[in-house]
Amino acid sequence: MIRYARRFPFSDASIRRALLVAATHPLAGWAQTTATEPPGVSGSAIVQMLLGLTLIIGLLFAGAYLLRKLNGGRSFGHTGPMRIVGGLMISARERIVLLEVGEEWIVIGIVPGQIKTLHTLPKGEIQPPGSSDRSFSQWLKHIGERKKNELE
Repeated sequence: MIRYARRFPFSDASIRRALLVAATHPLAGWAQTTATEPPGVSGSAIVQMLLGLTLIIGLLFAGAYLLRKLNGGRSFGHTGPMRIVGGLMISARERIVLLEVGEEWIVIGIVPGQIKTLHTLPKGEIQPPGSSDRSFSQWLKHIGERKKNELE
């Protein structure tokens, strides 16, 4: 048997160790560089962005304030002879609304895709909510007294 002389003067174990170091070394270097790198966005860029955002929001509020002053303090859509006096929700999609137009009231029904006039009547006065409660309480008291008198 003829033995050939080795071309490399290294042992198999030393070659394996060198390959292991070469294979892990770039990973170790990459991990160190990412840990010490500064973040992609600097603090001054964040402060500049926040100041710009504050300026834009401030301009929006200032514009809304000026428009409200130019409109005489009234909110938009409430200029003219028409005014909503009251309303009643019939269901989630249906409403009855009482409108005041000039010297008359118009009762309208509102459903999805349609608005219909239900009735027109002359302008009147709306009773305060407590007055009908007092009427009912007086009526109930009167009925109670009448029943009491009948039992005696």
